[in-house]
Amino acid sequence: MATESFAQAIAEAEQIIRSAPHVRTEQDLAEGLDYLAGSIKASLHMAWAYDRDFPFFAAGTGPYTKLGLDNPDTLYFSANIRDDAEYVVTGRRGTTADLSFQVMNGDYTPARSPDSLAAFDDRDIEIAPDGSYELRFGPARPDAGPDHFTLGEGSALLLAREVYSDWETERRGEIRIHRADTLGSAPPPPTPEKMARRYDVAGRMLLSRLRTFLAFPEWHYLKLPVNTMTEPRPTPGGLATQYSSVGHYDLDDDQVMVVTVPAAARADAPYQGFQLGSLWYISLDYINHQTSLTADQANVDPDGKIRLVISERDPGLANWIERTGHRRGYLQIRWQRLARALKPDDGPQVEVMAFDELPGLPHYETQRVSPEDWAARIAARQVAVAQRMLG
Repeated sequence: MATESFAQAIAEAEQIIRSAPHVRTEQDLAEGLDYLAGSIKASLHMAWAYDRDFPFFAAGTGPYTKLGLDNPDTLYFSANIRDDAEYVVTGRRGTTADLSFQVMNGDYTPARSPDSLAAFDDRDIEIAPDGSYELRFGPARPDAGPDHFTLGEGSALLLAREVYSDWETERRGEIRIHRADTLGSAPPPPTPEKMARRYDVAGRMLLSRLRTFLAFPEWHYLKLPVNTMTEPRPTPGGLATQYSSVGHYDLDDDQVMVVTVPAAARADAPYQGFQLGSLWYISLDYINHQTSLTADQANVDPDGKIRLVISERDPGLANWIERTGHRRGYLQIRWQRLARALKPDDGPQVEVMAFDELPGLPHYETQRVSPEDWAARIAARQVAVAQRMLG
């Protein structure tokens, strides 16, 4: 049977989910099984999008295919490539806060991250007045123009990221890819043998995906003291224009965490965003709940600081970050398209306090929102995500 290996992989994957060390409640398990469904979908999608001779950009994550503490503010696209061929990427720059590209030499495994061979943002490419651009990725050549990027040995994956700061006003761009010497031709027709191999590849992708991103937090998060966040630092994985601050939390329902961070100047970082993640190392529900905020979405206090209030209970504050029943989880701030290196005082300060102590926060009254205001904020998120994901 062509699907036999994939069916076996699904059964093994369910056991990985059920035996994950953090599964303690029915909610943990239900979310794990939901994560499994998205991973099955994504693995099949990526296995069938694996043609390096006739590539196209495939969406890597979304509300139903979450992976690797996916950023609620980012659209991820990837294409498989080979280092001995030339690829042409054409597109039109949207109005998002950031557009970046990265070439990697493989995929994540439970033992290591892939190497980043090149990473840059749209400041390094020529963009026409109408927003259009054309990039070439391929072997080194003497007549290469300014928008030709040499593929290093082992180049296997091209990633593109569009990052939103203002969900309501920014609009996505266009992006396409083709191999320079195959445009206008067609791949050979499929065979049963090839389809069986793809099911096998999808199964191996599925198991690697789950094992890797259950192990990944051990490398970068869980060895840190609980209820703290790191100083800003270059994000692991080679994103040249991104810094991050990370941590993990463990809070009772009568406790809150207040993360205070300076609002970055747009000239220094057009994108600054905060999010929570579950112990499955994926984003929480960012559509129907405010589990993330960008600097544009957040209430900035008169002293230029953003005070994020992480709480299970509703504090009636604009910068409430909803835990949605997650006593434990991950914390992350990202700054992107940076114009300078960040310093420790650009990063967050963290304080855990009792819920009833919140009125003592600086500028507490300026953050107050009514239930009607809060419902409007959630409605705006729902509309903005629907436009972004389908637009």
